[in-house]
Amino acid sequence: MKRRTILQAAGVAAAAGLATAAPASAAPSVPAARAGRSPRTLATPVSNVAGRPVRADFPIEYVGVSWNGPRRGAGIRLLGQDGSRGEWTALQPMCAGGADGDPAPRVGVLVPAGGAAGYELRLPDGAGDLRATAVDTVNGPTAAASSAPATRCIGSVEYVTRAGWGADESLRFKPDGSENSPQSYYPAQTLTVHHTAGVNGDPDPAATIRAYYHMHAITNDWGDIGYHFLIDEAGRIYEGRYSGTDGLPAHDSTGKMVTAFHAAGYNSGNLGIALLGTFSDQSTAAAARESLTLLLAALSAAHDFDPQADVTFVNPVNGVTRNVPMISGHRDWLATECPGTTLYGELPALRADVAAVSA
Repeated sequence: MKRRTILQAAGVAAAAGLATAAPASAAPSVPAARAGRSPRTLATPVSNVAGRPVRADFPIEYVGVSWNGPRRGAGIRLLGQDGSRGEWTALQPMCAGGADGDPAPRVGVLVPAGGAAGYELRLPDGAGDLRATAVDTVNGPTAAASSAPATRCIGSVEYVTRAGWGADESLRFKPDGSENSPQSYYPAQTLTVHHTAGVNGDPDPAATIRAYYHMHAITNDWGDIGYHFLIDEAGRIYEGRYSGTDGLPAHDSTGKMVTAFHAAGYNSGNLGIALLGTFSDQSTAAAARESLTLLLAALSAAHDFDPQADVTFVNPVNGVTRNVPMISGHRDWLATECPGTTLYGELPALRADVAAVSA
């Protein structure tokens, strides 16, 4: 199918407020929610733990760490199941995100731990409000997954649903049953590209997304994953922030966009797409770049955006404004290295490619 046909199909679906089921023949190999079941996330949260060992009752696959303050100077050392201590490794912060009402963006890192028994942390001077969680999103007991389809389409642009990557929807709720971050919807104004600053060549992207989800929703107390969409190196697109069941992903039935947590102070009306991996000194994989282009084109068509325009964003909640490209990088909004120096330098070419698909 030609790109223009893909875009036209996506635009028709968006205009109708529909997210269509994916044809069975087009379904990708999704490493999540296999056979209608998904592994339950195991987690051991702690706070103010710098300088002392922390252990878990399960093999640790990831450590989620977040704090307020300086980004540089933090480190982690993993503890082996045999009692060994690994070398200290510098923590490379991912996107600094948060809710629009947060006093400052949180610095966050998700560290693959490979089944470690524990870990030690050290933080830079001036860091505060440390939160850390040992997580296993791979080996926990399986539970029945949602009966919702594992993949769906925006027109002909296929994505993995929250059910498909194994989202535990209970994480969105507080112990009293109320939703931690109830959905709010506003007209979309702009599209922002991120990288997660995680590992490249991830062998299990869905498990990593479940770990980011737990980190964002529980450790950071945002109530959900911070991005609207995520894309892995194989080009699979994943649905992010929960937006209900009666519209396009990230939107309600009227076409308004759900507010997420990817650009603190500038979230409402700003759609965030994160590429899994780090792109500070390497380009994105060709499949990921293709999917990013098609997704941005479909969203631009749905909202009648000019991919190469410059716009003045106005936060509908607090009136804060910012002049940005229609398709921006995270560093256009905040002081951050996201989406990586290489990927950020490729954004002009990306905008041109999206515009060409839209022509």
